[in-house]
Amino acid sequence: MTQSSLYIGLMSGTSADAVDAVLVDFAGEQADLIASHTLALEPDTRAAIHDLARPGPNEIDRMGALDHDLGQIFARTVNELLEKAGYSARQVTAIGSHGQTVRHRPPGQNERPFSLQIGDPNIIAHRTGITTIADFRRRDMAAGGHGAPLVPAFHDAFFHSVSENRAIVNVGGIANLTWLPTEGSPLGFDTGPGNVLMDAWIMRKRGAPYDDQGNWAATGQVNQALLQMLLEHPYFALSPPKSTGPEAFNLLWLDQVLECFGSELAAENVQATLLALTAQTVAMSVRAMQNGAHATVYLCGGGAYNLALRQALGDLLPQQRIADTSELGIAPAWVEATAFAWLARQTTERQTGNLPAVTGASQALVLGGIYPA
Repeated sequence: MTQSSLYIGLMSGTSADAVDAVLVDFAGEQADLIASHTLALEPDTRAAIHDLARPGPNEIDRMGALDHDLGQIFARTVNELLEKAGYSARQVTAIGSHGQTVRHRPPGQNERPFSLQIGDPNIIAHRTGITTIADFRRRDMAAGGHGAPLVPAFHDAFFHSVSENRAIVNVGGIANLTWLPTEGSPLGFDTGPGNVLMDAWIMRKRGAPYDDQGNWAATGQVNQALLQMLLEHPYFALSPPKSTGPEAFNLLWLDQVLECFGSELAAENVQATLLALTAQTVAMSVRAMQNGAHATVYLCGGGAYNLALRQALGDLLPQQRIADTSELGIAPAWVEATAFAWLARQTTERQTGNLPAVTGASQALVLGGIYPA
């Protein structure tokens, strides 16, 4: 039987607000996104994810329970996607599931590096009837890499141009940059916090999961003293390859910095400053990669819809055009999930899925574990 060109990608990021799923056809030269679906995570599930992302008691039992629950949720998301699109499981070759990261300890920042994503792929394969590929990061880490970011390989495969230097900036919970020069090898790394601090702060102060279009941040003023203290985080001084996560950038760290201020800062000013931190670190990374060359910056991820962040990036990068990946054929919200559909295809076809220049691995490798239906 001829193998189908249809694959499903599943993505649940550090914000832990929802699971994104896409059905993609790779028959042509471009990734043809047939359908997409988002399943919001319940508050209790989000809280369990955030709690498990911090060291604490009874971690193994809590992880096991959440691994099971997320496997069920991921499977439900796939089945709802197929029903919505009018396709059957038999038509899909494989699912690529990123899983939910609950701990990331990369090389250079940990004596025994590891990365852990949960959401049991056995359950996904069983409940969907589709072969599932998961655990993409650890093979790269076995070869000395960070296991992240992995999406630059997809960016290079589908967004590279011979006529335009491109910087693909994914602003999820953590932001990452892929530098795609017209000539030469692609580069990429995590730039630092994307939405993770802004989301956590607005949840604490206003009970909202995220700052819609950056409207709350836009009411505040950037506190330059706070911004400079935040920029002193040692991660920003590291040279690539590098990766990070909420283990480094979280409310505990922010609270420690805020203790240096005698009086409480207005909450909206803190939000404005956190937005400025994301914008500054992304802009610094773009400038470092472009080295004077002109480039177009294409945003993807949830941060692409933050108008205040987009404006801040435009102000910091006045010589660069700020756009988003919808111009390249994939809406910003669906790029990461599409990347994991592609990674599933790469694994199925025994093709490599990492870029050693990005992750620091010793070689390009076929990634992921395969869980047959």
